[in-house]
Amino acid sequence: MKRTVRTVVSALAVTGLALGLGACSEAAEKAADQVDKSVNETYEVTYEVSGDIESIDYHAGGGTAMEPKVESEKKPAAPWKKTVTLKGVMPPAVMPISLDPAGLTCKIVYQGKVIKEAKAEQAMAGGCVAVSPIVD
Repeated sequence: MKRTVRTVVSALAVTGLALGLGACSEAAEKAADQVDKSVNETYEVTYEVSGDIESIDYHAGGGTAMEPKVESEKKPAAPWKKTVTLKGVMPPAVMPISLDPAGLTCKIVYQGKVIKEAKAEQAMAGGCVAVSPIVD
């Protein structure tokens, strides 16, 4: 009788472990799918800069999230506006340079909403850098 009880308990334990591992692997698979979606999904942002602008550097959509391609424009007409398509977790970023930061403003707009804005010295010091809007 003891042997039968041990066998049944062991069988139930193995079944429970197998079901638990199956649930874990399903969760891991869903997480991997979310990462793939986040890495491969594209999104559009518009950079806006106003003020006395010497040059502007911005993430243009190429490269990787860790090493995005940076493009530059020298002496652009103000106000300056550029729409780019970025991919995955790549952060949108625009960095204006000005000799007179007093009137300088930078914005990042996603789906009609400003997701990052900086003015004057703050715009000069760090520009506008936002988290990718497709990251949940």
